[in-house]
Amino acid sequence: MENPSHDLIAERVTELEIKASYAEDLLDQLNMTIYRQQQQIDRLILQVTQLKEQMQSTGPDGAPRNPRDELPPHY
Repeated sequence: MENPSHDLIAERVTELEIKASYAEDLLDQLNMTIYRQQQQIDRLILQVTQLKEQMQSTGPDGAPRNPRDELPPHY
């Protein structure tokens, strides 16, 4: 005949193992979410950098700058 306290301990250990397994799965999902978000942030930073460079290379009216416009007036 089995010991009732042994059964209770075995049941509790099993429950803890199940909870640990769910926690591991959740942690993996969260890590993947963070990884994807970091990739998206990196892409957005690159896009913002490209847009800033593009804006700096255009004039106030949105037309491309002419290098001759950059020359001092005495030329």
